[in-house]
Amino acid sequence: MPSTLNKWLSFVRFSHTLFALPFALAAMAIAAREHHGWPGWRVFGLVLAAMVCARTCAMAFNRIVDRKLDALNPRTAGRHLPTGQISLFSAVALCALTGAGLVAASFFLNPICFYLSPVALVAICFYSLTKRFTDYTHFFLGLALALAPVGAWLAVKGTHVSALEIVQMAVLAGVVVLWLVGFDIIYALQDYDFDRKHGLHSLVVAWGPKNALQAAFLAHLLMCGLLLGFGLLCGFRIAYLVGWMIIVGCLVLEHWIARRRSLNWINIAFFRLNAVVSAVFLFVTLAEVVFGGGFRLR
Repeated sequence: MPSTLNKWLSFVRFSHTLFALPFALAAMAIAAREHHGWPGWRVFGLVLAAMVCARTCAMAFNRIVDRKLDALNPRTAGRHLPTGQISLFSAVALCALTGAGLVAASFFLNPICFYLSPVALVAICFYSLTKRFTDYTHFFLGLALALAPVGAWLAVKGTHVSALEIVQMAVLAGVVVLWLVGFDIIYALQDYDFDRKHGLHSLVVAWGPKNALQAAFLAHLLMCGLLLGFGLLCGFRIAYLVGWMIIVGCLVLEHWIARRRSLNWINIAFFRLNAVVSAVFLFVTLAEVVFGGGFRLR
């Protein structure tokens, strides 16, 4: 039983949920600021269920549509579908069940989440197809993950959001989009030769690794500016500012690794540093919300 569970968790790369989940939980806490960041067990559990279902559905869909390409790529040939460890039928069933799980969780949250859940499903799955026709596939991934904090915010507030909250949600979504664009470009460096050979699209293929890295750096630079602006909009102060500086440091280190080290180091830059970025953002946001801080520059 444990080995079977580990196989399925590995199939959907469950650990990658750490990238989107902290931003969703942070947004949920800000939306529930009047209650010191806690929306109640019911909303918390449903948001968690919706997030896990959405992430699992999207990843299963990605593995299904990319199974033939994965079999050709030496880096991915050992994945579950190409090697037959998991059948195509089982993968499709998982994708359908978790997609239904997202809709069901949204139904029990509130009407706006339920009505938007099919749109979210299309958006998060559509990314997996974009590498076949657009160089800007990284932006579609960013948009897909940016739905997580917006959805969590709406899960708490429903349609009762102020104009300021709409701006805050938009800025936070922009932060996530730019963050994803930056590190997905870095991650795509691993498949530059394979993608170019098989006609797959990305900014790395279109612009070349050097120029694409410049674009990734610019995306992260803009992200840092929006992230600081988000703190100002939310009225955060010292804890958030310290967290912001840590995040900036992580991104600088990530780009140093991408430029100075071999491709074997990409996984370090991608997984560990970006996990730290999202975790730090959640921690300092919770600190500000729970303890009622105010961000003031004097």
